[in-house]
Order: sequence, then C-alpha cells, then structure tokens
Amino acid sequence: MRATIQRVKESSVKINDNTVGEIQRGLLVFIGIENSDTLEDIQWLSHKISQLRIFADDHLPMNKSVIDVDGEILVVSQFTLFASTKKGNQPSFTRSGDPNFAKKMIDEFTRQLSQKTGKKIKTGIFGADMHVSLINDGPVTIHIDSKNKE
Repeated sequence: MRATIQRVKESSVKINDNTVGEIQRGLLVFIGIENSDTLEDIQWLSHKISQLRIFADDHLPMNKSVIDVDGEILVVSQFTLFASTKKGNQPSFTRSGDPNFAKKMIDEFTRQLSQKTGKKIKTGIFGADMHVSLINDGPVTIHIDSKNKE
C-alpha cells in the first residue's frame, strides 16, 4: 500500500460538478493498492497515519496528530501511485491492484482509519473520474509505503 498524505487547510472531491467529499483542516490521503497488499498493510498504514505528527503546537512545527488537532480526513483512491516509468514514457500500472480487490482494501483501510481516529472519514468514489481540490498547509506532503515501512 502506498499513501501520499497532504496537510491541508481544506480539500474537496467533485464528480460531475457534485461535491462528494469535503473537509476543512486535516489530511488529504491519496491511497494506492497493489495485489500483494494484506490486512497487515492496512493495520500498519492506518495506525501510522492516525498517529503521524505533522501539525504544529506552541513549541514545534510538527508535533501533533490529526487526532490532537481535531482535524478531518479525506481519503481518495489513486491507482497511479503504483505507476512505473522504468520503460518508455508511458506509465505502466501493472503493479496497481485489481479493481475489485483494491476497492475492498480501500474500504477496509477507511474503516480502520475511522476506528483508530474516532472520526468519520470522508471519501471520493472508487473508480470515478474525480476532481480533487485542496489548499496545502505548509506545504507538507508525506509519502508512505507499507512494504518498506517508509
């Protein structure tokens, strides 16, 4: 599993000009699944994101989690996080998870993230052509891969 996490002042997802998910201060999480992902990957990544200290307090610029600041979370599926540009100029997505498998994994990831944070997680719609808007805060962008724990 791969996640690209952005600290945002606000973010929203629209499909056909209809807003389907919207948050204020918090985290925008783009999530990608590969076929070798397991429930252990979900558990590890949802825990890591729930505890990630990338919000400021009075002493340090990155010392509080999304829970600590009562922030919101928007999760958006993004199979392109597993793009390979090794050969040629057109990206290959052979490492991206099978759509049925990926949807189940993202649903479970969202459920576990909600459980770990005590928050209702906003989402896009899996497989849809989405328009994501955001106002970065910082900017702060973190990439995490559950396979190499980075």
